[in-house]
Amino acid sequence: MDASLFIAGRLRLRGRIAMVCIAVSYLVMIMAMSVSSGFRYEIRSGLSGLSGDILISTTDLNVSGEDTPIESDAAYLPYLREMEQISGIKPVVYRAGIVRHEDSMHGVVVKGLPDFDAPDSVSLAVSIPRSLADASGLKTGDRMLTYFVGGKMKLRQFNIVDIHDALVETDNRHVVYASLSDMQRLNGWADNQVSAIEMSLYPEYADEDGISAANEEAGTMINAYRAEDEEYVIATSSVSRYPQLFGWLSLIDFNVFFILLLMTIVAGFNMISGLLIMLFENTSVIGLLKSLGMTDRSIAKVFLASSSVIVGKGMAVGNILAVLLCVLQGTTHFLKLDPENYYVSFVPVHLDPGMMLVADAVSFAVIMLLLTIPCIFISKVDPAETVRVR
Repeated sequence: MDASLFIAGRLRLRGRIAMVCIAVSYLVMIMAMSVSSGFRYEIRSGLSGLSGDILISTTDLNVSGEDTPIESDAAYLPYLREMEQISGIKPVVYRAGIVRHEDSMHGVVVKGLPDFDAPDSVSLAVSIPRSLADASGLKTGDRMLTYFVGGKMKLRQFNIVDIHDALVETDNRHVVYASLSDMQRLNGWADNQVSAIEMSLYPEYADEDGISAANEEAGTMINAYRAEDEEYVIATSSVSRYPQLFGWLSLIDFNVFFILLLMTIVAGFNMISGLLIMLFENTSVIGLLKSLGMTDRSIAKVFLASSSVIVGKGMAVGNILAVLLCVLQGTTHFLKLDPENYYVSFVPVHLDPGMMLVADAVSFAVIMLLLTIPCIFISKVDPAETVRVR
C-alpha cells in the first residue's frame, strides 16, 4: 500500500471554504455549457423547422405567389434521399399575406405543409404563432381574414385550429401553418408544384460545417441528375440564409470557453490558497514526516491526495446543483428572454453528459497541476525547527 495515500486518508484537513469555491466554479461552468448547448440546440432546431437545414428552390423565390413553382417529384429527389445526412425531405408552399383583424393588420407568411394535421370537418384550417395571437387578439376557433397580393388580390377566410409557440423568431413576419393542398389551390398550382423543398439533417450533422458540407453535396447531385425539362433550382443552407444567427452562436461558444477558463483558474487559485493554509497549519506534521525519512515528493503527494478529495467533493456538489437547475429550467422555463434580442423566449438548456465529463476532467487536471505550486513550500520546512522533543 502507498504510504502517502495511507497518511492522506488519516490526515484531517479543513477545506470547507475551498470546497464551496470549487462547487460554485463548477456550477457556473456546467450551467454556462448547458446554456450554450441549449442555444445551439433550440436555434438550430427552430431554423430546421422554419425552412429546413437545406432549401431547394428557384433563384426567384420571393413568397409573393408570383415565383416559379418547382416539381415535388423531380428526378433528383431519389438521389437526395439516399444521402446519409438526410433525415427528411418535404415539399412546401410559401405565400406572403396580410392578416386583418378588427383594427390591426399584420404581415404573415403562410406555409403549406404536406403533414399539417387539421380536423377533417374544418376547411382552410391554420395554426398561428402565439406572437400573432397576442398582437392581433386572435384565438382558437376564430376566422382569420387574410389578403394575398400578387398578380391580383386574393382573399381567404382561414379557420384557426391551433396556436403554436415559435421556437425561433428571425424577423417581424409571423409564420402561419396551413395545408399544402390549400396553398396549392390558392396559387392555382398542380399537385406536384410547390415553392420549395426542405431537407432536414440528423442532429449529428446539424452543425455549421455539417450543414455546409451537406448543402454542397446536395447541390452537386441536383446538377448531376436534374432533368432537362425541369426548372433550374439551387440548394441554399440555413448557414447562408441566417449567417447572423450562426455568427451569434459562435460568439456564445467563445464566451463559454472564456468562462470555463476563468472559472477553472479561479477555482485553482482558491484551492491554492486553501492548500497553503493547510500546509501552514500542518508544518509540524511535515517536519515529522521528513524526520521519519519521507521525501518532499512523497509528502507533497499526501497533501495533493487530500486536496484532490476536496476538489472532487466540490466538483460533485457543483455538478449536482447544475443538473438540478438545468432540469428545473428545462421543465418550467422560469427564466425568460426577449426573443427580439435572443431569438428565443426563454433561457434554453441542454445537458450534454459527454461534454460535462470532458470539462470536469480537464478542469480537475488543471486545478491539480496548479496545486503543485504551493507544494514548493514543503522543501522549505526544516524538521529541526518544527519538531520538538519533550
